[in-house]
Amino acid sequence: MSSSEIVTAAILVIGDEILSGRTKDKNIGYIADYLTAIGIDLKEVRVVSDDETAVVSALNALRSTYTYVFTTGGIGPTHDDITADCIAKAFGVTIDYDPRAVAILEERMAKSGNVMNEARMRMTRIPKGADLVLNKVSGAPGFWIGNVIVMAGVPSIMQAMLDEVAPKLKTGTKLISETIRADAKEGDLGTELGAVAKLHPDTIIGSYPFFDEALGPNTNIVVRSRDADKLAAARAAVEAMLKTVKARLLRQ
Repeated sequence: MSSSEIVTAAILVIGDEILSGRTKDKNIGYIADYLTAIGIDLKEVRVVSDDETAVVSALNALRSTYTYVFTTGGIGPTHDDITADCIAKAFGVTIDYDPRAVAILEERMAKSGNVMNEARMRMTRIPKGADLVLNKVSGAPGFWIGNVIVMAGVPSIMQAMLDEVAPKLKTGTKLISETIRADAKEGDLGTELGAVAKLHPDTIIGSYPFFDEALGPNTNIVVRSRDADKLAAARAAVEAMLKTVKARLLRQ
């Protein structure tokens, strides 16, 4: 569904393997793009270790601040997959084998010729009151409790889970954006760009330096807004500012 309100989100990445560098995160950028496209503003990302206190503390801080919290990692079959237990603790609910999840995995194991052992059973432990997030890739579900959506860390599985929950998410008015190539160094226009931003408080204006093979150091200015008219006005102000800056540079 769509709403004129601003809908916000955070990502909580859980796993020692991310912090140690053994595994390179591929989920943050994907989720950020996905949420932006459907009208949800990603406001914060945290990465925490496989430590109960760290996970519970971060989760409680984020879920009390943002519309949604998406977690990735820590719902597999091994001893250090503690995300489900941490979320149950954060919400103050019990956790146990969920008959719905057990049935899904048993059917999956039967079709694949694998056995439903103790390790796989760990993936059917779901906090009380949570809804399942189906996983068409490997079977083991994620879950959704309160405003927290718990997904796997494996990118292909996470993406499938995100597709499952997306139609149920509340969304806001999408940000629209335009990019203006400055053909000037960021340091030459920083003060003037700040002045433009102050005059257009309903837009988000950012500068992004890059290296141009022909001209050397250069800058892209990106203007974002939820209102097309305000976006157009800010863009016009940026373009006028750039003319003034370039004229000054030519005189120097």
